[in-house]
Amino acid sequence: MEKIYWGLDIGGTKCALVTGNDQCHVLSRFQVATRDYAHWEEVLTALLEHAPQDPPAAIGISCGGPLDSRQGLILSPPNLPGWDNVPITAWLRQRTGAPAYLQNDANACALAEWRFGAGRGCQNMIFLTFGTGLGAGFILNGKLYAGANDMAGEVGHVRAAPDGPVGYGKRGSFEGFCSGGGIAQLSGGRSAREVAELAGQGDEVMIQVLDESARRLGQCLALLIDVVNPERIIIGSIYARAERWFRETALQVVRREALGRSCQACSILPAQLGEAIGDMAALSVGIDAVLNG
Repeated sequence: MEKIYWGLDIGGTKCALVTGNDQCHVLSRFQVATRDYAHWEEVLTALLEHAPQDPPAAIGISCGGPLDSRQGLILSPPNLPGWDNVPITAWLRQRTGAPAYLQNDANACALAEWRFGAGRGCQNMIFLTFGTGLGAGFILNGKLYAGANDMAGEVGHVRAAPDGPVGYGKRGSFEGFCSGGGIAQLSGGRSAREVAELAGQGDEVMIQVLDESARRLGQCLALLIDVVNPERIIIGSIYARAERWFRETALQVVRREALGRSCQACSILPAQLGEAIGDMAALSVGIDAVLNG
């Protein structure tokens, strides 16, 4: 009999409950606006009202950090006011009878791309978010690596330059250069989508903005290649949608700065799962937990 999984994608704007099979094919989906509810329990209760009656093989939860995946606690993420020390896995187990597992969103996306997207077939992979912020999820030796307390992969906090746009609370950080917020600072307030559109129309200033972001991305990639020696680095969101403005410039920096043998072993690819990655990431957390026993 086919196993069915549930996935909860928890975000500051919306929260979604999806169901899917062990191939991560989404079978159903229901979402609510997070801020329509005064308390986290009200959000989860509203989602469970639209869940199937039969309990799933597992429930996977993808949520922005900080969090404690081992204890199943959401620890006051900045985009989720009031979600303080939320025992989400225990709460879901009590109400559904199913095991529940929690990961931060970058790690969850890494699992999804590794099992079902551009990372299939490799053992050592890095997923970079490159969206609202810049975070990373590591698959090392065929397993997710989260670090001592779920803080592995915070590459956006690393300082790229003595000065520059602010990201992750640090001026000149990689997130300051390689994120939607960073690109907005570099471009005078324009979104990454607007910047790419103007660059496509020949706007030299916007082309320079994207070139600066691409160069800093290349520095970040070279650092990751030297330290982790991955087979693939998969980059999502802004990079995946606007690869033409980033790829060649970033690769030029990588070839110049990364160790040659490590560079030769690593492919840099856009994320493959597109807009479905949030749903598939949540499902993948539960699927991965069951497969790993």
